Amino acid sequence: MTRIQIIDSHTGGEPTRTVVGGGPDLGSGSLAGRLEVFREKHDAFRRAVVTEPRGSDVLVGALLVEPVDKSCVTGVIYFDNVTYLGMCGHGTIGVVSTLSYMGRIQPGEHRIETPVGIVTVVLHKDGSVSVTNIPAVRKAKGVNIHCPGIGNISGDVAWGGNWFYIVDQHGLQLELGNIDQLTSFTWSLRQAVNKQGFPEVDHIVLLAPSNVKEVHARNYVLCPGKAYDRSPCGTGTSAHLACLAADGLLAEGAELVVESIVGSRFTGSFRWADRTAGKVIPTITGTAFVMGEGTLLIDAHDPFRWGIV
Repeated sequence: MTRIQIIDSHTGGEPTRTVVGGGPDLGSGSLAGRLEVFREKHDAFRRAVVTEPRGSDVLVGALLVEPVDKSCVTGVIYFDNVTYLGMCGHGTIGVVSTLSYMGRIQPGEHRIETPVGIVTVVLHKDGSVSVTNIPAVRKAKGVNIHCPGIGNISGDVAWGGNWFYIVDQHGLQLELGNIDQLTSFTWSLRQAVNKQGFPEVDHIVLLAPSNVKEVHARNYVLCPGKAYDRSPCGTGTSAHLACLAADGLLAEGAELVVESIVGSRFTGSFRWADRTAGKVIPTITGTAFVMGEGTLLIDAHDPFRWGIV
């Protein structure tokens, strides 16, 4: 019987399952290198942790590993039901809250190493977490995509730790009652975007005004495994900030409050990293709650011990 120790949290409704013990030996190389070892040699472990029958399509995993940079409190590799993520904003907030729950960190500033770089986090005394992300940038503005069955759509391609196609003119109501329609629309759109010059895009963001006065925007975010993000998406909000900055629609240091499809909120801001190149350093603030802890059991006789493929 193989045992995997986990702590579950949610950030704005989006779950993170942090693996705190029993993970595979990925060696001592860079985080990017260890991610590739994970992908190539231990993908069954990913499936066992986050896919059915133990997990679900919406669950994101976070494997804690030793950092290369010893100034970091931990290294972390993120994964979901279909792939590996370079960075995960809601997941990082969940990891910080988990480390706090474990007694490994106290309120204050800390560094976390990810496959795409080191992020700085602040655990506030009220339990909220601010994540200063890696640089975000818009790659292309107003990219016109023809989507079969939908028509022509225009959006921005941007990087915030993952790749996003961001659309604000779509004619859809961003409400929970429209989840099936929103998922079908964005899944078709993602396939069209990938086929028409942007194969790297793995997330789709739909934006709309919010009905709440202090909230600047509402979003629906399709994740790589076809699940929607219950949180406002940290890397997606980072990419959104890069687009606003490039268009001069948000000043450096000004706050952007974004709510998710379930009504949870992140507050974002940015500082310029390279104004000429359009690169910004985003900071995203949100709150996570630890929901449970336990041990996953991998029974050698269980035909679905490594997940349902």
